Amino acid sequence: MAMDLAAFGRFSRTFPKGDIIFSEFEIGDTFYLIQSGRVQLVKLVGEIERTLDILNPSEMFGEMAILENSPRSATAIALDEVKVLEFNSQNFEILLLGNPQIALKLLKMFCKRIYDSKRRFMILTLPEPQAKIADVFLMLDETQSDIDKSSEKREFKTTVEGVAHWAGMSASEARDILGHFVNQRRVEIFPDRITVKNINDFSRFVNSRRNNQRSV
Repeated sequence: MAMDLAAFGRFSRTFPKGDIIFSEFEIGDTFYLIQSGRVQLVKLVGEIERTLDILNPSEMFGEMAILENSPRSATAIALDEVKVLEFNSQNFEILLLGNPQIALKLLKMFCKRIYDSKRRFMILTLPEPQAKIADVFLMLDETQSDIDKSSEKREFKTTVEGVAHWAGMSASEARDILGHFVNQRRVEIFPDRITVKNINDFSRFVNSRRNNQRSV
């Protein structure tokens, strides 16, 4: 996202590497736009801490504090020295009124971030690693606009590492599960894409696991 934010330098903050920018469940009224460095978002799922995302410059985090007036849904950690622009409800209004073009881009970012956060949480709360991997493909089927949907076969422009990232697991664990799916002839793996032979098969699999969760 290319935006001219030079006029907002007074909102700049720097966090040293390893700093906790904010913690899950705490009350917050600020959100951040990364200018340099990386930020890791982690969340407790049961008793296990899961990585939700690793954000890079030009990405935003903490916006739910502004949109929903709710406690933090994850912990944000500076993986490097991180420079951000910090906005609260007051200076956020200044930002929107001062530049409608930025306001429109931020609105689109907010919509995508809200969807991504809620969709990833749905994936992470599935009980089985295999179901998490399958649900990643369902999420990609929902979001990638250039997919041929004329049949049950789907071709996704992603990698094993990308699937692992969304599923909140290591690349080696995701590779093992995908290898199992390959042996079952449910997927094919290529360097730049992964093909799912029958997306409806994965949909039935994931829905059955979610239904089992609800009945427990």
